[in-house]
Amino acid sequence: MNQQSIKTGLTAVDQSISDHTDQYFNKTKKVVREFGDKTVTYAVFMRRPVIFCPRLVVEWLEEINRLRGYTFQVEPCFEEGDWVGAGEPLIYITGSFIDLVDLETLYLQKLGSACVAAYNAYLMCGHLPNASFLAMDARHCAGSEMAEMMAYAASVGSKAAKNEHGAIGFIGNANDSTAHYFGNTKGLGTMPHALIGYAGSTLRAAEMFIESFPGEPITVLVDYFGKEITDALAVCRRFPEMAADGLISIRMDTHGGRFIEGLDPAGSYAVVERYMPKGIRQYRSEEELKWIVGTGVSAAAIYRMRECLDEAGFDKVRIVASSGFSAEKCRIMGSLNVPIDVIGTGSYLPSSWTETYATADIIAYDGEPSVKLGREFLLKKEK
Repeated sequence: MNQQSIKTGLTAVDQSISDHTDQYFNKTKKVVREFGDKTVTYAVFMRRPVIFCPRLVVEWLEEINRLRGYTFQVEPCFEEGDWVGAGEPLIYITGSFIDLVDLETLYLQKLGSACVAAYNAYLMCGHLPNASFLAMDARHCAGSEMAEMMAYAASVGSKAAKNEHGAIGFIGNANDSTAHYFGNTKGLGTMPHALIGYAGSTLRAAEMFIESFPGEPITVLVDYFGKEITDALAVCRRFPEMAADGLISIRMDTHGGRFIEGLDPAGSYAVVERYMPKGIRQYRSEEELKWIVGTGVSAAAIYRMRECLDEAGFDKVRIVASSGFSAEKCRIMGSLNVPIDVIGTGSYLPSSWTETYATADIIAYDGEPSVKLGREFLLKKEK
């Protein structure tokens, strides 16, 4: 590559950074150029507990170092997957103030939401250690960059839950581009509701899929027509060999506006009483009560589906549960030993977006400690 090409490339990188960073950082860069540079150390932290997910931000900073010919140092304070408390420094970055000042906006974007999503993934997997999880968040993300952060985070949180709780954790995600974070080459998934609407019946959609993808396992959505039990059994009876070989899964995704087929409040209480007679006593809020015996994909609904499948001789058919599976809903399901084989979770990986913000403060200028009042906890501790 000739010098002109290198210069053009660097100009493009610098312009992109300038366009996407906060203007007060760009202006500070100009001021420091005029009045003299200093070596600074930034401390990056969050205001809540998280699982540490440094890879994407560290790789980006290293790439900027290489492209711009800088020599700033990036010092992660923990190992990937470590639990980090609120206010504890996550990363220290040391180098020229001129080199670093315009990078803050961008590197904070790449860290906070990933750390929080990993924390949520860790909790989900820990609450349901015997269930597999699928990251189905891509369509809820604000673009492909966020989708990559969420997939990476789910893999890190999942690994932490495997190490600490022996959980199965996340086994994959919904698209190919980030499947590598889970050791896969392809995304996982079978059909959306749209295919069932197109086919005209749940059974016909299953037939079309099996004809198009012979030999592949199938996960069938059963809530489109409000006949979850009837349609699940119809598919299993149409393909009994696949059912016996464990190649059929039933995905329960009933929305919160109705009960699954055959259940009502009284019926839901009766189901829970049959399988977890003391379970109903543990709820602490109306939301938790709904997750146990309410509308949508409740504990009672899943127990009822398992009951009907087993009674019909389809005990090898697996149940995939989705719709509103936050960490707290997973906790309730786990405490009730609900027979879930796979959880599909999406928008609850980042959860409350206001909790995903990372912050950076300079804590030293030319080696002299200095930080704004109240942030002394960020200063490097003597080893």
